[in-house]
Amino acid sequence: MTAASVAIITATAITATESRTGRSLVTEAEFETLASFCADEYGLERCVAEGVVDQALALVYVMGTSGEGARMAPSQRVDPGWHTLILHTGWYADWCERSFGYFLHHQPNSKVRTRGLMVDVVGRLRAAGFEVDERLWGTAADCNPPTCCGDGPCC
Repeated sequence: MTAASVAIITATAITATESRTGRSLVTEAEFETLASFCADEYGLERCVAEGVVDQALALVYVMGTSGEGARMAPSQRVDPGWHTLILHTGWYADWCERSFGYFLHHQPNSKVRTRGLMVDVVGRLRAAGFEVDERLWGTAADCNPPTCCGDGPCC
């Protein structure tokens, strides 16, 4: 094996294991504003709101960059995060433009949030390199009390 082959394999292995968060897509000040709003507006504990906003940012980013937003939907637990983004309209419009070049509208549809759909969305987020909190998507393998399932006391 040549040195170039080793370098390519090593770079590929590093890239494959590195993941990012939705939180990393915005500044710390922006994230703080969004998470605080989400906690207050939807009555969530702060750590849960942070997870919800993190996952919403990742979801909207993947929807916007893939152009397949119509085939994706947030889970019931992540939806308040997307609403949080949208309710900051000026910021959201600017972020969409910077992130993927157009304004991604929220167009609710009659799609039923099935486990299969959520597994598909989670797979798309992972394929884009994002960390996924399965507790917020209803796809966690083990989610038994007193384990935090994303809708209870702080994890």
